[in-house]
Amino acid sequence: MPSYVIYHNPRCSKSRQTLALLEERGIAPEIVLYLQTPPDAATLRKLVSKLGLAHPHQLLRTGEAEYREAGLSADSSADAVIQAMTSHPKLIERPIVVKGDRAVLGRPPENVLALIDG
Repeated sequence: MPSYVIYHNPRCSKSRQTLALLEERGIAPEIVLYLQTPPDAATLRKLVSKLGLAHPHQLLRTGEAEYREAGLSADSSADAVIQAMTSHPKLIERPIVVKGDRAVLGRPPENVLALIDG
């Protein structure tokens, strides 16, 4: 069985709920505390692909001050968005759960059921 990885922020209720949902189903994922250990650009590009997103902007938390400070918009280039996320991991939407070559965003936490059941 492929292992699971969760990009987790323990201060986020959705992230905690998603982790609990996995654990309730007997899954002990590798936990990446992405605010402490931010993913590099290559990892972020892989996550965007595994999530099936058309553009990395779809993975941004646009309400964060860092979003405005970085001068980002929906028209920002993929490279600019990836660079902003590596510099300011708080901009990365959470939680992201990965299993093999697939990933889902745990908003709502029940989204991870597609990885478990699929």
